[in-house]
Amino acid sequence: MKYIPPLNFSPVVSTDVSLYRSGYPMPLNYSFIKHQLHLKTIIYIGDKDRPLEEYQSFLESEKIKYYHIFMDSSRDEGIQERMNQVLHLVLDVRNYPILVHSNKGKHRVGVVVGIIRKLLQGWSTAGICQEYGLFSGGMKDGVDLEFITMFETNLKIPRNVIPGFAKHCLYLNELEAAEGSDDESGSESILTAKQPI
Repeated sequence: MKYIPPLNFSPVVSTDVSLYRSGYPMPLNYSFIKHQLHLKTIIYIGDKDRPLEEYQSFLESEKIKYYHIFMDSSRDEGIQERMNQVLHLVLDVRNYPILVHSNKGKHRVGVVVGIIRKLLQGWSTAGICQEYGLFSGGMKDGVDLEFITMFETNLKIPRNVIPGFAKHCLYLNELEAAEGSDDESGSESILTAKQPI
């Protein structure tokens, strides 16, 4: 059988867990998703109100959890909170394997992946910009890249659900936080945007 991945499909993380990015899956991609990815969760970052009917049927038949995080652009009001929602999903190992997709797999997913690269993988700004440009066909949206660079968060994440790939950056944050605190609760990690970029 021939498998066809969705537009702009690529792995983001493939270590202890699998996180993928893409454009909107079409029916010709469903076999690939079913037989190659074995997804538990799909996060749609976009402006469509609801999934297409056949897509909804596919999600239900495969028992894939579907989350819609509305995003028109990185200029949206409330975008900070929406990115935090995405991070909460990505930082819970029980949701994996995960596919994060937008309509074309370029700008909106590029913002999400850029934030993941920055906060959870310690990538440099140059690396994030280069990857963003590759998937957007060389069209680098200065507003998106500025949003990624300036993005800050302060999420509390239960330690027992954090995927292995994110633990190193979270550990570095804990060391920084511990220098100025006597709190030794130990049950949560705090995700901050303090990695050098």
